[in-house]
Formats: sequence, C-alpha cells, structure tokens
Amino acid sequence: MVQIPEEGQAAALRAVARAKRERDEAVARHDARVQAAAIDAARAGATRTRIKELAGVSSRTLYGWLAEAGLDIRPKRPAARSKRPAPPR
Repeated sequence: MVQIPEEGQAAALRAVARAKRERDEAVARHDARVQAAAIDAARAGATRTRIKELAGVSSRTLYGWLAEAGLDIRPKRPAARSKRPAPPR
C-alpha cells in the first residue's frame, strides 16, 4: 500500500499534539506539587523570599498561592517616591 505524504504528515502532527498534551499534563501535576510544598513551607514558618527562590516562581505567583490557601498576606507597600527632581517644564 502506498502512503501519500499528507497521511504521514498528519500522523506525525498527531504524535506532536499527543506529546504536547502529555507534557502539559505532567507540568500541571508538578506545578501543583510545588504549590502545595510552598504553602506547607510558609505554614512551617519559612521565609517567603526563600520559598520563592526554591520554588522558582514570581512574588505574584507565590503570594497568590498563599492568599488562596488563606494565609495572611500583608498589604503591599506604596511605591517609593523618586528622589530625583522633576524635569523642568
């Protein structure tokens, strides 16, 4: 039986899509593990800076997780004012 190129390409593309879906599922499982471990570490009293470094996540992500888990989050400090003088008008 002769296979036309389009059939081979379609099969290869289905394999790519399947591999991508499996990868996404694995990443989601591991992200959930990192989130749970980060929350446990915060509850145990670990510093949030250290948790963020080890988890490899941004402050926004970490504090979002902690807020979802019901941990206390202090309000964000207002932005510091610039010490440079304003440019002339």
